[in-house]
Amino acid sequence: MDRELIEAVRAGDRKALARAISQVEGGDSPDITEAHHVSVIGVTGPPGAGKSTLISAMIRLLRSRGRTVAVLAVDPSSPITGGALLGDRIRMQGHAGDEGVFIRSMATRGHLGGLAMPASDTLRLMGLAGFDDLVVETVGIGQSEVEVMGVADLVILVVGPSWGDQIQAEKAGVVEIADLVVVNKADRPGAEEVKRALFESTANRGVEIITTSAITGEGVEELLAAVDRLAGA
Repeated sequence: MDRELIEAVRAGDRKALARAISQVEGGDSPDITEAHHVSVIGVTGPPGAGKSTLISAMIRLLRSRGRTVAVLAVDPSSPITGGALLGDRIRMQGHAGDEGVFIRSMATRGHLGGLAMPASDTLRLMGLAGFDDLVVETVGIGQSEVEVMGVADLVILVVGPSWGDQIQAEKAGVVEIADLVVVNKADRPGAEEVKRALFESTANRGVEIITTSAITGEGVEELLAAVDRLAGA
């Protein structure tokens, strides 16, 4: 990758960052040896759990604190173009005009594990660009897609009130890699039952379980407080 482009990314040029990510998607590798490490929050969970809406609520609260945020949203690939379907990015479009927020969608292109191949290099570029907080959202995953643990410093598992009983929780490998578990859509029936099942399944690890309603913002402040505690641990 051209050194001039990398320096433009370092200087905070958002267009340069977008071009650099496109080059990474095309197979180029950025020569970044001195990038400042920024903690990466991984957000994962099954389809329909409300991951994107929750991230949008987190962004809103982080921005109210004056922090800048970059999000890598990994979307399913279009069966026609091979590109990202952009569903996650659409749900965060309320931040489109905010210079302190950068959101990039990336297609899986058939890659398994919940992420896309260029995810790691993309996050390094985002860190180089000087954002305070980095978030990577996986494609909707099942029980065994745990690749996010390789790129994130902290993993948040987001599930919904219909996710299942204790047996489902115990056989879900993704629960084992979660640093925090969020039961989203807490205003809907079944949320407390899922929380209890998860509590029983993670009791030996002491994983904190938080209930949120991303639409109303309920629980989001508690979630970020837990992230701050774990990040500082």
